[in-house]
Amino acid sequence: MPDFTLHTPQTAPEGSKTTLETVTKTWGFTPKMHATLAESPSALVGYEALWGQIASSTLSAVEQQVAYQAVNVLHRCGYCTMGHTFLSRQAGMDEATIARLRAGQPPEDRRLAALWTFTRTVAEARAEAPEAVPIFLAAGFTNANVLDVVAIIATKVIANYSAALAGVPSEEFMSDPALAWTPSMATPAQ
Repeated sequence: MPDFTLHTPQTAPEGSKTTLETVTKTWGFTPKMHATLAESPSALVGYEALWGQIASSTLSAVEQQVAYQAVNVLHRCGYCTMGHTFLSRQAGMDEATIARLRAGQPPEDRRLAALWTFTRTVAEARAEAPEAVPIFLAAGFTNANVLDVVAIIATKVIANYSAALAGVPSEEFMSDPALAWTPSMATPAQ
């Protein structure tokens, strides 16, 4: 695997500098995912734009994390699963739901389970699942929620694929044993 540079705002290509500076200021450090994506200004700026828009989407912070984790675990991305475990706790998600998501299982809460199932179904079928939409809507979600899930999947494709192809290293905070995750920790979905 080729070595990818972990850029800083000072070493990033010109088209990435401003975005990486903003990310570093916002997070208080330069996440290694962003530092890696900075090699391609279009990848970094696109990822950051999607991320920012999803934060203010029609889905709550907990719902966003359910959808993110559905894709992270499906794609077997350790970096993102660990990172979103941390973010799920910040969003106020209960530990039982976090554990189920990390195990590749739907939450026990019916609404969150419908979101998880819809997200996984769409991601697995590469959107060839029109029958999933009415079921999702019947669970109390909206057409806007359908499209927000698509945006979350797109965001995770960028991050999950980049983590796999570029070998994005774990963040220091991911050394916490409570965050540790490998694909073998997930059970096949029922």
